Amino acid sequence: MATTASPQVEVTLKDIETARERIRGSVYESPCTRSEKLSRATGLEVYLKLENLQMTGSFKEHGALNKIATLTPEQARRGVIAASAGNHAQGVAYHATKRGIAATIVMPLATPLVKVTATRNFGANVVLHGANYDEAYAEAMRLREEHGFTFVHPFDDPAVIAGQGVIGLEMLDQVPNLGAVIVPIGGGGMVGGIATAVKERNPKIQVVGVQTARLASMKAAVDAGHHVTLDPATTIADGIAVRRAGDVTMPIAQRYVDRIVTVDEDEIASAILVLLEGEKTLAEGAGATALAAVMQGKTGLAPGTKTAVLVSGGNIDVTLLSRIIERGLVKDGRLIRLRIHLLDKPGALSELTELIAFHRINIVDTLYNRAYYDVNLGDTAIDITMEARGPEHVAELLAALTERGFRHSRVQ
Repeated sequence: MATTASPQVEVTLKDIETARERIRGSVYESPCTRSEKLSRATGLEVYLKLENLQMTGSFKEHGALNKIATLTPEQARRGVIAASAGNHAQGVAYHATKRGIAATIVMPLATPLVKVTATRNFGANVVLHGANYDEAYAEAMRLREEHGFTFVHPFDDPAVIAGQGVIGLEMLDQVPNLGAVIVPIGGGGMVGGIATAVKERNPKIQVVGVQTARLASMKAAVDAGHHVTLDPATTIADGIAVRRAGDVTMPIAQRYVDRIVTVDEDEIASAILVLLEGEKTLAEGAGATALAAVMQGKTGLAPGTKTAVLVSGGNIDVTLLSRIIERGLVKDGRLIRLRIHLLDKPGALSELTELIAFHRINIVDTLYNRAYYDVNLGDTAIDITMEARGPEHVAELLAALTERGFRHSRVQ
């Protein structure tokens, strides 16, 4: 993916080093800790860069603060404005408010409530407008012209990119002999900054970008050699749901990013579950995409490579999280629903549940029915949702049901 071409680079290593000094002490230097479990599971030496531990729950604070810190006194007096689905909004709101600067944030109407509430709590004036980011962005541009605000772009601004690049410098300090970094990509601000920092310090370190397969705008642009605007799509990785790569960020990706890979919705959901259950850390969809690529073996890295994986954010709606957990359990074979036919007679259900209990499988939910599912007269069917230890445990139960004469099928 990386090229030998030399497009004009808008962000330099010096810009990133200056940003680090500018924001030092105001943004948490998140840990980058080795994961023994993930290292064993993937064959890589995995280090998790936990940007979900930031005050606002996301890496976006670096870029937002670096931009805000460069405002003139007159710009600060007029205030700032941003368009964001949530994480950038919180970073701008938090750091602008701390400096006594008024912040207005335009958010799409479908933005998760947790992000809207958090942005307001950080002191911003939130304007809900539009069905997507593009419409929110257009409204922010209108308000900027009307009120003279300074616009803080979520990714396509050299000051923002330089601020995100500070994360790359931190990882280089935290993981000696680093071999690769895996970075989620939306519009490209974070990967642009990190890739610049890492490659300018050590060109041998591989930079792998990861996008949701539903909106892989940077990959499409780099593959085509020009900007591509994708059709709207929904994804659980809403924080990187960007339809068009940035004008500033795309050339940086072409120059420094070795390859860009994609992950699907189930792979992202599985990574969220692994982080929650195995690492005791909470990630949103966008924040888990880098790990999803690592778990699925999509990075193209040699076994044993020292790899820093960005967990870029943890602001996830709890109702979405509950659905992700449930889907992840289904995918892992730990939650299963069966439709089982049995005679409609006293004791038939007891015989079935005793068999299930014997195999140490827990019943979560049941739906008993005599009129549907093509049930013969004198028979009945029951849908049973059960918790198991995994696919082998389920296979054991299915074999036992067949052996005892229970007709059964999986319910999707």
